[in-house]
Amino acid sequence: MMNWRKPIIHGLLRVTGSQIPSCLNKIRGVEFLDREVLYAYQDEKLKRLLRHAYDKVPYYRDLLADHKVVVDGDIRLDNFNSLPLLTKDVIRDQNKNLQAMDASQRKFYDNTSGGSTGEPVHFLQDKQYDAWNIATKLYFNEVLGKAVGDSEIKFWGSDRDILAGSLAVKDRMINWLYHREFFNTYRLGRKELNELIAINNRFKPVVYWSYMESALELARYLAKCPQTFVSPQFVISTIGPLTDDVRSEIETHLKCPVYNQYGSREVGGMSCECASQKGMHTFPWWNRVEVVNEQDQPLSEGEGRVVVTTLENFTMPLIRYEIGDVAIADGYECACGRHSFKLKTVMGRTLGYFKKPDGSLAHSHFLVQALFFRDWIKRFQIVQDRLDHVLIRVEKVVSCTPPEEDLSDINRKTKVLMGDSCQVEFVFVPEIERSTSGKYVYTRCDV
Repeated sequence: MMNWRKPIIHGLLRVTGSQIPSCLNKIRGVEFLDREVLYAYQDEKLKRLLRHAYDKVPYYRDLLADHKVVVDGDIRLDNFNSLPLLTKDVIRDQNKNLQAMDASQRKFYDNTSGGSTGEPVHFLQDKQYDAWNIATKLYFNEVLGKAVGDSEIKFWGSDRDILAGSLAVKDRMINWLYHREFFNTYRLGRKELNELIAINNRFKPVVYWSYMESALELARYLAKCPQTFVSPQFVISTIGPLTDDVRSEIETHLKCPVYNQYGSREVGGMSCECASQKGMHTFPWWNRVEVVNEQDQPLSEGEGRVVVTTLENFTMPLIRYEIGDVAIADGYECACGRHSFKLKTVMGRTLGYFKKPDGSLAHSHFLVQALFFRDWIKRFQIVQDRLDHVLIRVEKVVSCTPPEEDLSDINRKTKVLMGDSCQVEFVFVPEIERSTSGKYVYTRCDV
């Protein structure tokens, strides 16, 4: 079937003055460059960002000078890796000083980290950031075979759908234009899965954009209850580690390839697999992604912590930001001909389902989001220890007292998802303990 939406969408973007088409053309122009040329291009973007940060962002001025990244007005990238990592604690303490003095000249907005690391923080983003973020997403969809306007099912979580009963009118119009069906994954039982399969068979999507755990539950349901299912061309899996066993299970029952993708609210898309499924390509035009060792130095291969520099957020630059995940670096070479730095796999983001008394499932990400924008929370952990009980451990920001209205709101939203019989217990602890593997576990179902 002809995709008549694609020229209309691109036309509307140009008419409205969107930067997305221009960003997408720039991406296509650099994706297959030789490694040396590609990273010289990234270096120029990084220099531009560092010059701006030195001139306009109070936090970075002394930092860049002290570490000799800026010397007599010159940018010295050979000293870039000496910069200390930007942590979530620093963002909380220095939030205003991290905002550019010319931020008012941009159309910026407030956001918060996704919370899957258990440490939500506030930051600012802007229209320039959005344009590059969306263009990068359109790009890696194209790489895998989906053009803008091709049919898509977004198997995702929606607070609005849970709390208000439906998506906003604007969201429904955008979904229609982009040929996208939205299916809320926060509640998932037999009834919901049958509804999804009916929508799938009518809509015949080219691609699913899905939480890893949600695609896995759909695959297991099809295995348990065999029925007609029109397979998509592929699935993009995100928000959860896609192990070989999980990938195999989804591919077997959905009968299509599954591609791993990694991103976050703070920095947007960070990496995605190409068709070879041999590691996730990062996006050098958009983010500088590092996997660092214990000395905070980048690795070309091996396990370390993920550190990201946003190259297109001039309202609140995040420079060498430690996002809170662990990954395995996988070099630069790929059979697809691209020379971008790759991640073999990402570990440490696992947000699964909680169980309800009626046997259905409720995705814990809804509860994680209920803890967003709470200035008194430094770190948290959500545990379902009984069908009718959820324990929320909270490590508070020093000298902060949790407002009663916040506790009531979290309690209310938990009951909306889990049912009125669910009891919510808050426990305030000096520190959230790591697991025996050394990683934080932020949501856990012990039922």
